[in-house]
Amino acid sequence: MTAILFRNATIVDATRTEARAGFDVLVEGDRIKEVSDKPITASGAREIDLKGATLMPGLVDAHVHVKATDLDLSRLGIKYSSYIYAETTKIMEGMLQRGFTTVRDAAGADKGLADAVDHGLIAGPRLRVCGLALSQTGGHSDQRPVTAASDVSSNERYNVTQHFGRIADGVDECRRAARDELRKGAHHVKIMAGGGVSSPTDPIENTQYSMDELIAINQEAEAWNTYTMAHTYTPRAIQMCVEAGTRTLEHCNLIDEETAKMMAEHDAYHVPTNITYWALNKHGKEYGFPDVSIEKLQVIVDAGLGAVEISKNAGVKIGFGTDLLGPCHHYQANEFGLAAQVLGNHGALKASLETNAEIMYLQDEIGKVQAGFKADLIVVQGNPLDDISCLENDGAKIPFVMRDGIVFKDRLDA
Repeated sequence: MTAILFRNATIVDATRTEARAGFDVLVEGDRIKEVSDKPITASGAREIDLKGATLMPGLVDAHVHVKATDLDLSRLGIKYSSYIYAETTKIMEGMLQRGFTTVRDAAGADKGLADAVDHGLIAGPRLRVCGLALSQTGGHSDQRPVTAASDVSSNERYNVTQHFGRIADGVDECRRAARDELRKGAHHVKIMAGGGVSSPTDPIENTQYSMDELIAINQEAEAWNTYTMAHTYTPRAIQMCVEAGTRTLEHCNLIDEETAKMMAEHDAYHVPTNITYWALNKHGKEYGFPDVSIEKLQVIVDAGLGAVEISKNAGVKIGFGTDLLGPCHHYQANEFGLAAQVLGNHGALKASLETNAEIMYLQDEIGKVQAGFKADLIVVQGNPLDDISCLENDGAKIPFVMRDGIVFKDRLDA
């Protein structure tokens, strides 16, 4: 069994608002064996003297799309699936190298990718997946051109739809689609419950799916002992999902106080993804984001941080997500700086480490430097409680990354 002993570590996680200096941390196999403010003796262990550098849990992102290899998702339809897979592995490796050791995919990744990480075939973060998102006809995952035949079977003619979503209309179809994604190994179910930016035909203001359909999908997830996440922007879409039993609401840029109070009362989570709107606004035209999507983006780009403020004031639990596409993935950790503007540095860390772990039912496994937890650890040059930017810039100040006790990045001597 491989053992690594970190000496002279300054520990930072979300359990305290201050760093703790002078700790030894022993890793055996895939777990943290011991954490002590006194010297640990471990015969045969590799010793790493951190000399006071920050040791913290691996970062956690609750909204990614590892298969979103292009800013214009319609272009995925002209790529071989094998090519997209190769691009996906590079995106996942980049996430791990910048310190993200667990991510929740919000449409596209399947159980095979998650298993490939767990079995050591891909160097990437631990994956929690939903498979294909559920979309109504004309919904946020209906990427068919408007000239396409209207029957659902025509999805097969437009492969891009199958990269991220599947069309299901009516209660029976929604039940079957949810059951099918769970059958294929999904950890949770994704519902496209409102209009979106990247989809060509649905206005942002749209609600998608009837209440009966939403309830049916949530019932199937509950029967499988799991939960649903929902793409939403408007108060109306959020309220419908909360009433139907949805656990995590993504984006929520146009939320109002009444809706936030409703979320808090139902113990629902808000997962903001403000960095993607910043990145799309900055680089959209440069990287070929469709004009119709850039126009829709303007409705929500400036509302994101205000939405986080509204949720915070209402007592809603706030997670950490990014939702980046194509060449913008390298901005992933820059969400910390945006989140900290509303939540503070400690609050931004808590969103990523504690709240995200809770969202994924991994609160006893990840997010803390504590004995018994997964050995997902990163070394940071700086203290993010004082300066959150040390987590940003594509992992430039993160010289060491470990996931499940395996070292994937080690530049401590560089």
